Amino acid sequence: MEIIGELGLLVGLIVACFTARGYSQQALPQPQQPQVPCFFSFGDSLVDNGNNNGMLTLARANYRPYGIDFPQGTSGRFTNGRTYVDALAQLMGFPRYIPPYSRARGPELLQGVNYASGAAGIRDETGDNLGAHTSMNGQVANFGNTVLQMRRLLRGDSNGLSSYLSKCIFYCGLGSNDYLNNYFMPNFYTTSSDFTAKAYAAALIQDYTRQLTQLHSLGARKVIVTAVGPIGCIPYQLARYHGNSSRCNENINKAILLFNAELRKLVDRFNAGQLQGAKFVYLDSYKSSIDLYQNGSAYGFEVIDKGCCGVGRNNGQITCLPLQQPCNDRRKYLFWDAFHPTELANVLFAQSSYGSSSYTYPINIQQLASL
Repeated sequence: MEIIGELGLLVGLIVACFTARGYSQQALPQPQQPQVPCFFSFGDSLVDNGNNNGMLTLARANYRPYGIDFPQGTSGRFTNGRTYVDALAQLMGFPRYIPPYSRARGPELLQGVNYASGAAGIRDETGDNLGAHTSMNGQVANFGNTVLQMRRLLRGDSNGLSSYLSKCIFYCGLGSNDYLNNYFMPNFYTTSSDFTAKAYAAALIQDYTRQLTQLHSLGARKVIVTAVGPIGCIPYQLARYHGNSSRCNENINKAILLFNAELRKLVDRFNAGQLQGAKFVYLDSYKSSIDLYQNGSAYGFEVIDKGCCGVGRNNGQITCLPLQQPCNDRRKYLFWDAFHPTELANVLFAQSSYGSSSYTYPINIQQLASL
């Protein structure tokens, strides 16, 4: 216990000088101290905060008007302001934004890192149509490198590091691009002819199980895994869909629901003891998105089927272009561009998943943090 106490003091002293730059915008309710010592994020453009900025790829957002409502301006976030994990970090009490892996250095690693990469998927080839990116396999490898650096910062105390990491929150949000930029892009990928929708979901879950197990072996114990949202309802798909019976492309949504059902079962298996000492939370971003889509006016959204910034039908045929003039009142739009939600949608989802069980299973994120 004395060693862990000294370790905590060491960590506190190291990170103290990295908390001066805080949140300077509309604040969410925030504890005085972080509820967990660190927060690690893995995912795609929904939570990427700048890792793709230096890559040769179309999946980049380091230009205006992206970040138009973000206090640090254009950062590489694929929205007008905060992402879901930005808002969640605030709710958990972090005084500063968690840095992207591409520029996280030294002692700031101890409060967490964001590994997410626009266009990334569970499968390595996913997103290749857009250019370079870091797949989930690459993100897990990057976390392994971070663990080595953290061990050096903590003077080689492996037991102390394991105890430290066991208290941290890990967010994993993958799978969207495995459908959007793989399975439903038959001109570029063969997966839709190689797999039925059910077999493809099973193949994704098999790969994801291995990746999440690797995270566990590296020290992850409190893990949030996110369902894939209703991609058939985003402006990009609405601009291409000409169905009559439904506003959304339900063929895409039905395939995604197969994956989500298997992911929830995976959470049950992990929590039943398949990964010793782990606690997983299933985050139902599909249900949350459908609720916002169907009841948008209750949250102040007046436009639910068009991007605030974009070109063509539904502002979704071409996504937000450099220096393009976006809509004036972003709070009235559910979608920022052809693919991504606005800051307000991200903040609402963070608030509902943090403090209630409307979209979390078997417990909410506040409860996960307190374990």
